[in-house]
Amino acid sequence: MAEVITMPRLSDTMTEGKVAKWHKKVGDKVKEGDILAEIETDKAVQDFESEVEGTLLYVGVEEGAAAAVDSVLAIIGNEGEDISGLTGGAAAPSAGSEEKKSEEQPKTETVETASAEVPAGVEVITMPRLSDTMTEGKVAKWHKNVGDTVKEGDLLAEIETDKAVQDFESEFNGILLKQGVEEGGAAPVDSVLAIIGPAGTDVSAVGAPKAAVQSTEKPAEQKTEAKAEEKAAPVANTSSSDRVAISPLAKKMAQDKGVDINAVQGSGENGRIVKKDIENYQPSQAKPAVSAPAANAAAQVTVSFVQGEDTETPNSQVRNVIAKRLSESKFSAPHYYLMVEINMDKAIEARKEINSIPDTKISFNDMIIKATAIALRKHPQVNSSWAGDKIIHRGNINVGVAVAIPDGLVVPVLKNTDQMSYTQISAAVKDMASRAKNKGLKANEMEGSTFSISNLGMFGIETFTSIINQPNSAILSVGAIIEKPIVKNGQIVVGNTMKLSLACDHRVVDGATGAQFLQTLRTYLENPLTLLL
Repeated sequence: MAEVITMPRLSDTMTEGKVAKWHKKVGDKVKEGDILAEIETDKAVQDFESEVEGTLLYVGVEEGAAAAVDSVLAIIGNEGEDISGLTGGAAAPSAGSEEKKSEEQPKTETVETASAEVPAGVEVITMPRLSDTMTEGKVAKWHKNVGDTVKEGDLLAEIETDKAVQDFESEFNGILLKQGVEEGGAAPVDSVLAIIGPAGTDVSAVGAPKAAVQSTEKPAEQKTEAKAEEKAAPVANTSSSDRVAISPLAKKMAQDKGVDINAVQGSGENGRIVKKDIENYQPSQAKPAVSAPAANAAAQVTVSFVQGEDTETPNSQVRNVIAKRLSESKFSAPHYYLMVEINMDKAIEARKEINSIPDTKISFNDMIIKATAIALRKHPQVNSSWAGDKIIHRGNINVGVAVAIPDGLVVPVLKNTDQMSYTQISAAVKDMASRAKNKGLKANEMEGSTFSISNLGMFGIETFTSIINQPNSAILSVGAIIEKPIVKNGQIVVGNTMKLSLACDHRVVDGATGAQFLQTLRTYLENPLTLLL
């Protein structure tokens, strides 16, 4: 029996999708896991794979056209099966097929024209899309100069995105013939970044024809080989989830389950990760601790001081995005702040006992993260997001931990934090904080947070307030543990206290709700054994 495939909802904000490219034609055989089409959403272009087997009988959306979410995208069934009742007319499949054929001819000519401009053996490297929101990249540093020999896996350049600076490796062998973007310059995603090929090859004409192709109505067709390799190659330490070969369904399942897709072995075509790979994935044990500074240790930008002379530092992409997003958050979300003082005496004792266990060392920050995640279980409204005409209550608890880097601030995310042990939290935070400072974080490791924590206690800051990291509805600011006189059982004694400040989005979290969350968090930190109940 024929199956109707509808336009998928590939992001929370998606209302319609555009078919950038069909990978199957009417009449083609389709297997489960095969790529049917590339769907362009409001955020990115994503591969869409089939979940059923059969013959592609009908294409409901032409290549280059858009359709609403849940409208008919395609129909798959048995060869020769009558689907007129599903399409409104028996002639629809053949008409769609003829339209597609008429479209394919000029498309083929365009590709041939572009490829004719590129000499044999030459590879055009385009500016990669390293995050869902990235529209252009800046070359922070070239590691290869024109004329240098390049091997597969060599570091070509450091690319600065809207979220971080990431190393970009070559996937080809040859000589670097051209740098399409000068060091410090920026260029749009998919524009020419570099050209690699045999020594002495004239590539002076390569680049201009590409721009003409980009201006056509079918941007998804340009640089077919380069884009296919970009999507398929899971390059370690240089790519985001957009460059790991994974189906949209498998990607969503991985996000929901907190699975690191870089640790999953794909069983699909060309090693592509599909639904069953996520379903069958067995997570490894806790990551070994990596020696690194504390999660929020300082990482200052070097600024020289000249007496009586003003100096300027050009804003990095990261700094510009931080400014934009924090301004949007501050002026769009009605912030209010709640503060509480915690007695940390029992937490100090508990940490000493835990760290007395061989090969175990956790920080107060780890304890706060764990207690916060468990408190969010009891107060799901704090683990929610504002979405215009509705509030989204998140099904996972993913805590983002603010980390200072030379260019500003990034927020690595601990997926499913409430299910992690102290040692797992400690190892993950140290690992991600270390890689954040060394530009080794992937974009997908900074996405999907449902709540955030910022800790300045190690700098002696007793209390402060933070700006909410949207789409979160709250952020916790953690101050230093201070030894001071306190009243206990009617007596003045020496105690250890810590102040917490909770910034809330009043559209989502009411004052009483935020106060109750802080009460629960206070109970967990003042009586750490309650975390085990």
